[in-house]
Amino acid sequence: MRWIGRRGSSNVEDRRGSSTGKMVVGGGIGTIVIAIIVLLMGGDPGQMLGGFENTETQPVEATAAEDSMAQFVSVVLADTEEVWAEIFANSGQTYREPKLVLFRGQVESACGFASAASGPFYCPGDEKVYIDLSFCDELKNRFGAPGDFAIAYVIAHEVGHHVQKQLGVLDDVQEKRQQLSEREANKLTVRLELQADFYAGIWAYHAQQKFNMLEPGDIEEALGAASAVGDDHLQMQSQGSIVPDAFTHGTSAQRMKWFKKGWDTGDPGQGDTFSRGAV
Repeated sequence: MRWIGRRGSSNVEDRRGSSTGKMVVGGGIGTIVIAIIVLLMGGDPGQMLGGFENTETQPVEATAAEDSMAQFVSVVLADTEEVWAEIFANSGQTYREPKLVLFRGQVESACGFASAASGPFYCPGDEKVYIDLSFCDELKNRFGAPGDFAIAYVIAHEVGHHVQKQLGVLDDVQEKRQQLSEREANKLTVRLELQADFYAGIWAYHAQQKFNMLEPGDIEEALGAASAVGDDHLQMQSQGSIVPDAFTHGTSAQRMKWFKKGWDTGDPGQGDTFSRGAV
């Protein structure tokens, strides 16, 4: 992806120099929201379901590679701001730009506490995207999805949840989930996640039109990341078997399908993953 020298976002909140105290048992309902709804990468929710005793700031030295990745993430966020502002304006709406929080190790959000093991997530309570940049290496080394555009897909997916928040989709899904069995609630969450994948594809389409930033292989990198974080792939990797009723994000094929649909059409109106037969 061509990004060096382009505008970064002013909505990046760098908390990499903050560290959170030791974990204690007991977490708020917001933590459950993250664990159930907004985890992108299939992290272990058990790593999150707790609180932390205190927060303190410590000097932390960042490597040149990490600072470069922070700049890259900032440019991707800026691109999402421009794309979604234009799309919202075309329908007579105003886009509220989300904040993006860089953290290291552990972080506190309006949805509760989370650790780096949770993966990147969006918190609807404070309308912020959270990411520990160590995940970028994990995506390449653990999930086998290298490339800068794989990271761009992850950011765009989480911003997709912010779009859902503004459109009322996120709140509607959460309300409906509370009335369903776990199995049916999981199915609804899968549709939510696939729509965020679709919105990531929408962003890629329009960002390319505006900035001509794609390089050969970039879309393949995004598709590789979408495949790597499919529920079936992650379950087989971690436990050697597949349990469809436990899916919360969609299969590799579904995630690639919906990202590609956004990329191919560029039409936000084509992203109804909640209709009968859509998934």
